[in-house]
Amino acid sequence: MRTDILSAGLIVLAACQRGGGDSAAGAQAAADSTSPAPAAQGLIAYVTNEASEELSVIDTRTDSVIATIPVGTRPRGVRLTPDGKTIFVALSGSPRCPPTMPDEECEKLKADKSKDGIAVVDAAARKVMRVLPGGSDPENFDISKDGSTLFVSNEDAGEATIVDVATGKIRQTVKVGQEPEGVRVQPGGAIVWVTGETAHNVTLVDTKTGKVVGAIEVGKRPRSLDFTPDGKRAYVGSEVDGTVWVLDVPARKKLKVITMPKVSKPMDVVVAPDGKAVYVSNGRGGTVSVIDPATDSVSGSVAVGQRPWGIALTPDGTRLYTANGPSNDVTVVDTRDLTVVRKVPVGKSPWGVAIGQAP
Repeated sequence: MRTDILSAGLIVLAACQRGGGDSAAGAQAAADSTSPAPAAQGLIAYVTNEASEELSVIDTRTDSVIATIPVGTRPRGVRLTPDGKTIFVALSGSPRCPPTMPDEECEKLKADKSKDGIAVVDAAARKVMRVLPGGSDPENFDISKDGSTLFVSNEDAGEATIVDVATGKIRQTVKVGQEPEGVRVQPGGAIVWVTGETAHNVTLVDTKTGKVVGAIEVGKRPRSLDFTPDGKRAYVGSEVDGTVWVLDVPARKKLKVITMPKVSKPMDVVVAPDGKAVYVSNGRGGTVSVIDPATDSVSGSVAVGQRPWGIALTPDGTRLYTANGPSNDVTVVDTRDLTVVRKVPVGKSPWGVAIGQAP
């Protein structure tokens, strides 16, 4: 990096000595070509590796792994505080059961509930500081805007657990749809939405009272959801149906069902920060699709790797990172032209991705 900066400086100096507006512009372009893209300035991508029980830390300026943090058993869901100082990671002592394993075989495997929890990782020190309770078999979760509360899906229990971060205690446990997975706090913070994979619905929970205030039927096996920035729409991916459901948030009803490209198995759903695109990882389809919210139709697609699950965007929306489980890597996509920028080797079975400011 130091050599690159020195080289860029020499190019600028030589161009300035030649004089002329065009030369100066060319020199500036040469210098810019060695600088990180705006999207990458001071950003870190954290990737949970479910099988190797660690976090891969990716510097987005170079798209390379700069550290590995051991976190605990079966890390999956991952979130950051807005300041980037703290990383939360869902841990589970339940056995890993691949999609090819029959349910009856999976049920024979023993779970170690002492390993369930939410790891609290100091991003600067790059180590686990403590483990919060997170209910049974925590899979995914979201965090309140002020960072004080976690809302956790407990897959094997059909529950959602509300955790107070400061005290490290469970505030409430709520019955939701069977096999809950996707969790998102609605813009405004009043309601948290939880997808139920085998209930084929989304349960709505009041974030203050912990009471269920509604449920919306969606497609088969909803895995994830996200909201438009204005909070008016929610997009829910349904894996088995190969569809994405568009929901009217205030009315709590279906607006449209989008059929995804052939062989798509919608997994994670992320809305762009400006609300002008919705990105969907397609699991065994090996792609990420783009939905145009203006028409609620698929506007593009890019092949990213084997069974992409978790995805995350940089704050300016120009870079997308996908966790590709079977191939043990992360794909970096330029969303402006849907091209693959790089593939980054990480740990075993990458599952979730979160991006935030470097501590």
